[in-house]
Amino acid sequence: MPQDTIPLRPIATLGFIGLGVMGEPMCGHLARRSGRPVLAHDVRPEPLARLAAHGVKAAQPAEIADKCDLVLLSLPDGKAVASVVEGLQPHLARGQCVVDTSTSSVALTREIGARLAAHGIAYADAPVARTREAAARGDLSIMVGATDAVFAHIRPVLETMGSDVTYCGPVGCGQVVKILNNMLVFQHTAALAEAIAIGRRNGVPPEVLLPTIAKGSGDSFVLRNHGMKSMLPRDFPERAFSTRYAIKDLSYALEMAAACGLAVPGADLTMQRLRQSEQAGNGDAYHPAMLGVIDPS
Repeated sequence: MPQDTIPLRPIATLGFIGLGVMGEPMCGHLARRSGRPVLAHDVRPEPLARLAAHGVKAAQPAEIADKCDLVLLSLPDGKAVASVVEGLQPHLARGQCVVDTSTSSVALTREIGARLAAHGIAYADAPVARTREAAARGDLSIMVGATDAVFAHIRPVLETMGSDVTYCGPVGCGQVVKILNNMLVFQHTAALAEAIAIGRRNGVPPEVLLPTIAKGSGDSFVLRNHGMKSMLPRDFPERAFSTRYAIKDLSYALEMAAACGLAVPGADLTMQRLRQSEQAGNGDAYHPAMLGVIDPS
């Protein structure tokens, strides 16, 4: 059944699977702002215990699939998404909708969407951008791939978690935009590291360089956040957007480029930097830790 002919069920109950760094605050906003009951699942009990204070009920994935009209996923990667959807599918019924807010490969996203549509189940990709602080504020940018009807159906729910909800095209297009957004972030982070290294070796310390550039045309979100808040103090915490996650997302961009026959040497070089950083022990550290590879202190 084509996605645009699926009769969608009214949304009475919401489900949320995956309560990590981004998922937990997203689920909290959903519970507080949607006006609907929320069932949630995570492999760890701690986020479920915290969300219980906001009325979120812990449930197993099968129960979520049985009882929820709209099920949102926030998972580490495409492999996890595929596994969870496979487990949900036998319990889903025609007219339900699954929304993946994770970052997954475009090819996998479209394959899952087509498979669910064949059973009368709607699917949308709605990956999120901005920081974990933005997730805590409910101020995410959400990029959506779906039919027009599905987008209209899920938009009010997504607006409980994000201040910018953008329709990008059919299923998979949200992932295209999110992956390319992240590709630019990683390349810009590498460029900042090179600027810090060059400036420091030519007599301008980073604490002078970055704030001054921020006053000119070189200013950017990446400079003010990744640069000023992380690279300047060389603070690369875990449980932020890790180097491994960056490698995963950039691999999706390189996969897209290869599929359409494009050479992207800038992205290739950034992948080399990220892999060097991972090999240096920064796999779980916030991805701007690649600074240590480009400009060892």
